[in-house]
Amino acid sequence: MTDIQAVSRQLADSLKKYSADYIEARLEESQRSHITYRGRELESAGQSTAVGGNIRALVKGGWGFVSFNDLNDLPDRIELAVKQAGLVGKEESQLAPVEPVVDTVANGKDGPLTVPLAEKKKLLDEYNQIIWRTPKLQTSVIAYGDSHKKTIFLNSAGSYIEQPRTDITLRISAVAADDDQVQQAGLSLGSRGDFSAIQNLHQQVEETARHAVELLSAPQVKGGEYTVVLDPVLAGVFVHEAFGHLSEADHVYENERLREIMVLGKKFGGRELNIVDSAAVPNLRGSYKYDDEGVAATKTYLIKEGELVGRLHSRETAAKMNEKPTGNARAINYRFPPIVRMTNTYIEPGLTSFNNIIADIKEGVYAKNWFGGTTSMEMFTFSAGEAYMIRNGKIAETLRPVVLTGNVFITLNNIDAVGSDLDMNQGGGCGKGGQMPLPVSNGSPHIRILKCLVGGS
Repeated sequence: MTDIQAVSRQLADSLKKYSADYIEARLEESQRSHITYRGRELESAGQSTAVGGNIRALVKGGWGFVSFNDLNDLPDRIELAVKQAGLVGKEESQLAPVEPVVDTVANGKDGPLTVPLAEKKKLLDEYNQIIWRTPKLQTSVIAYGDSHKKTIFLNSAGSYIEQPRTDITLRISAVAADDDQVQQAGLSLGSRGDFSAIQNLHQQVEETARHAVELLSAPQVKGGEYTVVLDPVLAGVFVHEAFGHLSEADHVYENERLREIMVLGKKFGGRELNIVDSAAVPNLRGSYKYDDEGVAATKTYLIKEGELVGRLHSRETAAKMNEKPTGNARAINYRFPPIVRMTNTYIEPGLTSFNNIIADIKEGVYAKNWFGGTTSMEMFTFSAGEAYMIRNGKIAETLRPVVLTGNVFITLNNIDAVGSDLDMNQGGGCGKGGQMPLPVSNGSPHIRILKCLVGGS
């Protein structure tokens, strides 16, 4: 029996002895490795292990939270969390009811644990050598990381859940320069522990480096409104960043203007538009059986047939808004309390093929991949990683990466075609409340947007 298992059994009895409306504990042990290259050189590599946990107590609507990396003196930690909660609590505690759960979740894939660090480095050395065979490169970045952690969750209501999690990420960026021109291209992917997902990428790495160089001579689109087609990666990022965060109930509950906008039943798109968040989809980076409050994962429709029908909840936000918990309370590790977060967020596939989506576009833009972006309430700005002109129903010349700007609700209403080719992007990491990068995935089929503002020359 591991240390956290032994401690958790003792802790389960202790939680019921304290005067609080609710108490929960999370114990965690983890193993991590990372390898980073900057330019031609290896910048850092290493492995680490950690053990820790936290106690969260609720008293009269106020939360107390204590984290620790020493499993001794846990009764003192519980007392401190209860005392903190009592200092801030001034109203009735609200938590949506959830039946206690006792479960041990089976191990998934743990591929990175079986691969020595030296073998991981050898693979990345090969990728770095491929990148630097390309002329006109200025610099590059390769960032690999993996983690395996086991979490034990227990609460004063009687829940006891053991749950493992393995995660792998790889991000590659190549930057090319010529005179005063600088362009970049990138590759980002990950998995729930399948190491083969980052193997045999030699051709893709070469194409990424070459694309960065090709962009140096690519023309820039003339700025204006276009019919724009987004690939599954960029469409997935759009639905996550521009709409998904607006669906997190803590944002909605705390923001009066957002409550006025995000009214259930309001139409935000056509009948073909369905947006979902689901940790219950297997084998994706945002997947799990239970969230960090011990609530079972669900499939939550946010938009169904164009209508706003749901949002993402913790137990507290669900109770405050008189809605059902959705299993979306997540914490990046034991140092943080769980907050409302997305999991696997995507647009469900429609019936239209990619060829039919572009067939009647006389002049438009095909935007793929992404480099970054910002959102402010309903306004967004995203930078595509690749862009191409669409002329007379065909993909035409390569463009320099474009910037897309707009209002998310107007943009959702302007989606007039949803493809049949759903694909999930596994390379992302989400940030919120100082907790990042949280493993998530997002995806979409190809989508077509009318009257989308494209920045250019």
